[in-house]
Amino acid sequence: MAHPNPKIGDNRPIIRQLDEAAINRIAAGEVVERPASAVKELVENALDAGARRIDIAMADGGKTLIRVTDDGCGMSPEDLPLALSRHATSKIDGSDLLNINSFGFRGEALPSLGAVGRLTITSRAAGHDAAQITVAGGQAGPVKPAALTAGTVVELRDLFYATPARLKFMRSDRAEQQAVSDVIKRLAMAEPFVSFTLRDVSGGGEGRVLFRADAETGDLFDALHGRLARVLGTDFADNALRVDAEREGFHLTGYAALPTYSRGSSVAQFLFVNGRPVQDRLLIGALRGAYSDFLSRDRHPAAALFLDCDPQMVDVNVHPAKSEVRFRDPGTARGLIVTALRHALAEAGHRAATTVATATLGAFRPEQSQPDQPARIYQMDRPSLGARQVAYTAQAPGFADMPATYAARIEQTAPEGHETALPLGAARAQVHENYIIAQTDTGMVIVDQHAAHERLVYERLKRQMAENGIAAQALLIPEIVELSPTDCARLLDHAEDLARLGLGIEPFGGGAIAIRETPALLGAVNARAMILDILDELADQGESAGIQTRLDAILSRVACHGSIRSGRRMRAEEMNALLREMEATPHSGQCNHGRPTYVELKLADIERLFGRR
Repeated sequence: MAHPNPKIGDNRPIIRQLDEAAINRIAAGEVVERPASAVKELVENALDAGARRIDIAMADGGKTLIRVTDDGCGMSPEDLPLALSRHATSKIDGSDLLNINSFGFRGEALPSLGAVGRLTITSRAAGHDAAQITVAGGQAGPVKPAALTAGTVVELRDLFYATPARLKFMRSDRAEQQAVSDVIKRLAMAEPFVSFTLRDVSGGGEGRVLFRADAETGDLFDALHGRLARVLGTDFADNALRVDAEREGFHLTGYAALPTYSRGSSVAQFLFVNGRPVQDRLLIGALRGAYSDFLSRDRHPAAALFLDCDPQMVDVNVHPAKSEVRFRDPGTARGLIVTALRHALAEAGHRAATTVATATLGAFRPEQSQPDQPARIYQMDRPSLGARQVAYTAQAPGFADMPATYAARIEQTAPEGHETALPLGAARAQVHENYIIAQTDTGMVIVDQHAAHERLVYERLKRQMAENGIAAQALLIPEIVELSPTDCARLLDHAEDLARLGLGIEPFGGGAIAIRETPALLGAVNARAMILDILDELADQGESAGIQTRLDAILSRVACHGSIRSGRRMRAEEMNALLREMEATPHSGQCNHGRPTYVELKLADIERLFGRR
């Protein structure tokens, strides 16, 4: 039984023109979702004004007060009323909406904020007197003289007081405060030469500083590295790889962390396009694809990447919050990210994250002193290598039977001294038939022999597959898959790329395709399911890595079964050969599942465990 439409009455609905206040409140619903959105708009305005120092103060998570103070170019008294008009901006002239070189350009932020809160703007431009204007619930007051040296102060009180329903959707003060902090940190990463200060003034007065980042100095990479260390922590900065690559008008810079410095979620992924923080599916997918061969599905890479291009090559006007972008050539942008990151990871060689050693040291449990006794501290001068070996020899059985003419001096053999100077040192022992203990000049290395050899075999298999190609297995009876004409055309556009991966397809009339070959390494496969998976990836990302991912998974499985097993005893020359091959093989710092293959402990840290320092 059909139900009448409750929105259609007996009388014809009348079209009405909404008043300006209602229009601004509707626009504010898209632009300003929460206090963090308001802070983002105001700080971006300050950056567009050329500010070099920005101070943000908030109270009650930004619900009762948001104040942004900057030293930018400011506004004249004549500009203030116009700044509160919708679609009034100094950043574009409206002739070319693709040539956007600023954070803001729509002219919606200030009138939207004034429509839902109590907004006060105080500003002074060079050569003009300071002035102030106030707007509450969309009603603007007159421009008044004010006292201000330079720049602009924007104060927003009682956010959403004009739209009480929105207040019901606000989260706790702590959650809103955290969201504001995240916004400021993203903008601070985008502008390392600008100083940022975020304060909580809920209790009145100067409040407490939640975040502070002073302007960095030096070149772009030094400044960015310093700012990332301040925002993301020194652990990220110490384990991040520099990324700098260009391709067809796109320039990618930034830092990406080692695979062994991974996260349980994607909270440490920061992506920027022309300096604008974005959360774009294409870029996030490219980042995930670049690390797909080094991390398991439940681990996520950490990175701060900046993609710059001509504004004509990207459309930033596709999302109300400008958090998503659309590229004219998305394949080039994605390919640059994947290639640049994999090149940076390859150049890292066998390097593993320093946090692995820190976690290992934390797992040790040194002997605790008695409560009534102070901890004993041992201090000693570290003897030379020759003196230590003489001492070791003196403690060996039979030393008392040595002739009196024995001299307390030993000649170091060249090979041994050379091997301890190498990054992974010289093998000294094997414990539990799985872990190799190696000595370096500065400490010791513990290697998981199975995980390390698994990665070495895997890289060797991949190299052989790249050199010799992927063998295709012809199907005795081609499998016919019915698709829509659109999906069929999309798939056939990538037929050559799929053929290089061992998947042979050809049109079979209408929307059908015939699968004639599949990769031999995959064995018996559900070809139809594979085709549908590939189509899903093509629709989502513009290209498919499904077959390559399956091939890599099989190679990884083969490498696991073909590597040195746990429990096998290894001779000294075998252990040293494994160490040397690790040093020469890219990505050998982590196994095929993203776990570290070795842990390096510095001698100073080991001595500290035993109270020697």
